[in-house]
Amino acid sequence: MKRFSILLAALLMGTGSLLAQSHQWFIRHILSDKHAMMSVNTQKRYILLPIEEKENETTIKVIKDSHSMQDIKVRLATGKPDYFVPLDISKFGKDGKVLLDFSFQGNYRTVGNIEDYSCWQLMKESDTFDTTNREAYRPVYHHTPLWGWMNDPNGLFYKDGVWNLYYQYNLYGSTWENMTWGHATSRDLVHWQYEGTPIEPDDLGTIFSGSAIVDSSNTAGFGKNAIVAMYTSAAESQTQSLAYSNDGGKTFTKYSGNPTLTAKEPDFRDPKMIWNEATKEWNLVMATGQKMNFYSSKDLKNWKYESSFGEGYGCHKGVWECPDLIEMANGKWVLFCNINPGGPFGGSATQYFVGQWDGHKFTCESKPEVTKWMDYGKDHYATVTFSGAPNGRHVALAWMSNWQYAAVVPTHQYRSSNSVPRDLGIFTEGGEDYVSVKPSPEVLKAFNKPAAGISEACMVEVSRLRPNATIELSNGKGERVVMRYNASEQSFSFDRLKSGQADFSDAFPSVTIAPTHGRVNRVLIFIDKSSIEVFDADGKFALTNLVFPTSPYNRLSVKGGKTKIRKM
Repeated sequence: MKRFSILLAALLMGTGSLLAQSHQWFIRHILSDKHAMMSVNTQKRYILLPIEEKENETTIKVIKDSHSMQDIKVRLATGKPDYFVPLDISKFGKDGKVLLDFSFQGNYRTVGNIEDYSCWQLMKESDTFDTTNREAYRPVYHHTPLWGWMNDPNGLFYKDGVWNLYYQYNLYGSTWENMTWGHATSRDLVHWQYEGTPIEPDDLGTIFSGSAIVDSSNTAGFGKNAIVAMYTSAAESQTQSLAYSNDGGKTFTKYSGNPTLTAKEPDFRDPKMIWNEATKEWNLVMATGQKMNFYSSKDLKNWKYESSFGEGYGCHKGVWECPDLIEMANGKWVLFCNINPGGPFGGSATQYFVGQWDGHKFTCESKPEVTKWMDYGKDHYATVTFSGAPNGRHVALAWMSNWQYAAVVPTHQYRSSNSVPRDLGIFTEGGEDYVSVKPSPEVLKAFNKPAAGISEACMVEVSRLRPNATIELSNGKGERVVMRYNASEQSFSFDRLKSGQADFSDAFPSVTIAPTHGRVNRVLIFIDKSSIEVFDADGKFALTNLVFPTSPYNRLSVKGGKTKIRKM
């Protein structure tokens, strides 16, 4: 402790006014109205930080032996906290000694003097962090983070019977910040196990979206069957970096030659790697402003620019993000392009293009003005597929939210979930090729028990739909969701105008409408606490929408169809 105290005194020398206060396991030092330090001496694993979402961000720098080890941004509480998040200091050494440097941003003093902020009294030391669910709206069978913020799914791959999901993750609050890769695994696409944060920020930047593959032939030289991840390092510029894993994706080592790919464009991110069997090399798709750039490589480290696609095609009302490129069973290729804003009903959504890819250039088969959407709900974004899915399947996962209101939906312990996994195919209607979207077989298998009525977590099958069928979910408080099939207009609508809580955003109350591409005979409706996903059983349309009823929907009314209800 003596050495640590000498270090602290040296850091604080010449600061002028200084107020130090002991709190058993830490000593607080106020340096100015926006700056403080805290010397920590604890044998506990975590410091639990109190978070108040209405506050401005505070930057906390973790210093060990005069070296900066980690920087995070949190909305540190000055009054009543909304929740706590864990800062793991055990990874900086077993002696439990660190220095925390706090820089408060904005007008924090509206709540009083810095020494009076509640965070100083509320911080706790602990060996555990309670992740017991405290949220009424947390889904039952959709993936969610145990705590904190989540957005885009990243690095999806399948290997040895395990589905690996990485995702954009903030451990230190339920709003976007501190981007790292969280990790979860599943053997059935329904039950997910949290595996930690294997790729964390470094001096090149925070960790934005990307992809992961199994390098079965050791083309990169990281080892046979190494998992290779490519992601965007986000700092002053957006550059692309590599990391590799030799333990199946649990831990990663960052490549010493990072960054591996750079560009002048300010929006240059979300690398998607695919193996091209025809050319025996790797291809890469990069979201670059409002176009997609394509590259090729033999070793995943050195990339050659091939071409670009996008000018004049599809929707350009927002930034293009999170690309994917897959070959369908009929030989056609599908290019995913997630866009924000610009969705068909406002905010973020997934558009796609069908055409040909020869390893060098993507050629769209539709006219430039044609825009095709993967899902016609408000809450389906950042769609990407699992690399290496078995039996040639294309299994997709989406972020189930919308940038218009994702940070203000009525949850705190966590924010956001992923859609149910979906198997993708292709169908033709009116001379155009479209992507078909069906819930994955594993999801359907999970709902194997008949149910007498609807519940917070169930699947409703409505068959023999008549031309003007109506499906309504409601509760005793007058909250309801109304779905309508209009055969003459070939449309299926989803009305959540009176679905429950909606006052958190003017953009939330909405009616979304999907084209049906012909006759609809049967739909599958997945209900899970705060979401409803509707699929045409033949895969010709999907609608994904969040809902926040103040009490669960317990009434189902179907006019013009036959109903079956199943539970897990």
